[in-house]
Amino acid sequence: MPTQIFKKSTPCADITTLPKLGLGKKDFVADFKRYYSHRLGRDQNCRSPHYAYEALSLAISDRLVERWKKTYNTYRETDCKKAYYLSMEFLMGRTLSNAMLNLGVTDEVTQAMYGLGLDIEELIESEPDAGLGNGGLGRLAACFIDSCATLQLPVTGYGLRYEYGMFTQAIINGEQVERPDHWLKNGNVWEIERPEYTVRIKFGGKVVEAIDDKGSKKRMWIDTHDILAVPYDTPIPGYQNGTVNTLRLWKATATEEFKLDEFNAGAYAESVAAKNTAENISMVLYPNDANENGKALRLKQQYLLASASLQDIVANWVGRHGNDFTHFAEKNCFQLNDTHPSVAVAELMRLLIDEHGLEWEDAWKIVQQTMAYTNHTLLPEALERWSVGLFQSLLPRVMEIIFEINAHFLAEVSNRWPGENDRLARMSLIEEGHGHKHVRMAYLAIVGSFSVNGVAELHSQLLQEGLFKDFYELWPEKFNNKTNGVTPRRWLAACNTELAEFITESIGDKWITDLSELKKLEKFLDNKKFCKRWYELQQGAKQKLIDYKKTEHDIDLNVNALFDVQVKRFHEYKRQLLNVLHVIHLYDRIKRGDTENWTDRCVLIGGKAAPGYYMAKRIIKLINNVSEIINTDPDVGERLKLVFMPNYCVSAMEKICPGADLSEQISTAGKEASGTGNMKFMMNGALTIGTLDGANIEIREEVGEDNFFLFGLTESEVEATRHHYDPMGIIAQDEDLQRVINLLESGHFNQCEPGIFDDVINSIKSSDDMWMTIADFRSFVDAQKRVEAAYQDKDRWTRMSIINTANSGKFSTDRTIQNYSDEIWKLKAMNVK
Repeated sequence: MPTQIFKKSTPCADITTLPKLGLGKKDFVADFKRYYSHRLGRDQNCRSPHYAYEALSLAISDRLVERWKKTYNTYRETDCKKAYYLSMEFLMGRTLSNAMLNLGVTDEVTQAMYGLGLDIEELIESEPDAGLGNGGLGRLAACFIDSCATLQLPVTGYGLRYEYGMFTQAIINGEQVERPDHWLKNGNVWEIERPEYTVRIKFGGKVVEAIDDKGSKKRMWIDTHDILAVPYDTPIPGYQNGTVNTLRLWKATATEEFKLDEFNAGAYAESVAAKNTAENISMVLYPNDANENGKALRLKQQYLLASASLQDIVANWVGRHGNDFTHFAEKNCFQLNDTHPSVAVAELMRLLIDEHGLEWEDAWKIVQQTMAYTNHTLLPEALERWSVGLFQSLLPRVMEIIFEINAHFLAEVSNRWPGENDRLARMSLIEEGHGHKHVRMAYLAIVGSFSVNGVAELHSQLLQEGLFKDFYELWPEKFNNKTNGVTPRRWLAACNTELAEFITESIGDKWITDLSELKKLEKFLDNKKFCKRWYELQQGAKQKLIDYKKTEHDIDLNVNALFDVQVKRFHEYKRQLLNVLHVIHLYDRIKRGDTENWTDRCVLIGGKAAPGYYMAKRIIKLINNVSEIINTDPDVGERLKLVFMPNYCVSAMEKICPGADLSEQISTAGKEASGTGNMKFMMNGALTIGTLDGANIEIREEVGEDNFFLFGLTESEVEATRHHYDPMGIIAQDEDLQRVINLLESGHFNQCEPGIFDDVINSIKSSDDMWMTIADFRSFVDAQKRVEAAYQDKDRWTRMSIINTANSGKFSTDRTIQNYSDEIWKLKAMNVK
């Protein structure tokens, strides 16, 4: 429902023509004062830094919008091919500091604010994290769109504008307590509402057969309960290149905001019921889907994203080309970020057939030439599955199309492997069993896409050999690998400015857009002055982390201790539990007086557990209880500290990763798809202790085995051990492990809370432990001893740190996105004038 702005007149060409905005100190001072005083109505008596943050952000945003419009016009005038990145998550974090960096105005703005008596760091800290993601998936999407703009690729991100992001985590009595994260309570200065591009989304209703204008039979979806999807656009600037791409987020609203007749009749709640029901769809990131209402809401979210985004793109096409879709596939490509948006395959079919009159074969050809699917998990239970009953109730026409896609697909499979009914059942898009039918959304994505990629070499290999083996045998040409990365702008240049400046002084600034340039740092490995400065900068970053943590914890950390960090989403396969078992082992050594040649250590752990994930929340409680005992024991002193860092988020990671010495990447081999935290730590000079899992393998290849602390079973060893796994036998043969288990079972860490860790203890002692925590304990302890030996040699550790940073070039999202563009999207970089 585009809004007609001008009905009786045509705007003159100069209606939006303004003088170019300056980028100097005086320019920012003038604009800041104007926004602060006139737009926000504040004066010198205002004591909140939030309004100063808003005024500065509006001034920065003006410069972005100027470049944003030029980028849009460049893409439109050249009619270039475009890609669209569909993701349920965009974990953007804060925008201000990144926008200043990419505009190249950090120094000018800092000086401008200083001249006004304002601290730029305080203003940056006033911005709430845009918590539109759960972890690595959403942060990867944010890094990707940053790199697309830096590489000047015409890519638009599509997501949902959640009113409440990932919950705020509080720790009360050692327990995780979830609180709402209302990140939009003060609005979002960076976004622009675009109501003229609002689209209508259908739910419910029924499908009937009708006769169209040409006398042909046509399936019609009628009697639907509709909502509106309103887009909000956020500018995504490239690094100092004039390109500003778009992140478009959809908000769900009612078709009728307010029913006046019901209000006047006294039915006040009913008068706004439709509005509230519609807005619930985009209210919360990942509603708890433990019940049917939660499942329905989550499916609605996924369909809202897919349908609104595709309608937007198709409407833009029709506006320029009419109903001629002959060249649509040549000009458009859709990247599905994991399985969540995979309903887009069927929805594009619906739009092309039902709304634009294409025949099935023509529409399916377009779908298979435009859809590409990225898988992010090796855990079968993490793949989206929806009950057919729920799907038919909410999306009856889409379900019909999925049934037809499946029929055509199974005919192809049957033709390839005649009589193999077991294979047909395995590959069907509809899973049948125990009286229930489910739609396998990952399979729909594979069938409808021309490209299917994993996100690390091992992950992609395991997809082909395991989870998607049947599909790989049918279509090996579809499958490929695109190892993940992170953006060096946010994760080194912006978050570790002193180290970044030192690197630039040493090798120039090309590394900011070509991270392989960091390889030049290796020529300084034998330069004592360089290594001394590198060590001092690492120590300085650790002190900043200590100062940051002091605001949350009344605890003194020793800057000379080994900073051993594990921050990530809590899940049993990520094995935060193995980490705390090692901490208990170190505590036991101290209590027994086994401290000869000791290395002081501060273990920092952070991350959130899903609200319904009982075991992960028990492990958080265990960590906090162990922390309380260790940190208050005078026998331990500075030898060992354990700190749980609450409410881990993007802005917290920006402070944590520069101050880490050791990066814990200790997942059960074969379970982590890639990981990106490992890359952020490596880029900032931390050393990795890890299993041969995910991108750890490639990190080790890049830095060399002597600069990586490897431990644990390999993926093949895990699978070989699984059928005869005997944790009790392992415990019986390891005295250190016996003492750790005894401390747990004796209630030493829960003396006033008997039995609260029984489930955790029983899980690691069980032969059914999927994550084989005990199996890797001895290897982990031995690897940690090698860490200690290396850390005690300051020169050796500094050298290893430099080598890690120098070899992190592969793990830039610039490289990843260039691979996507060259091998999947086939885009051309567009120089914005």
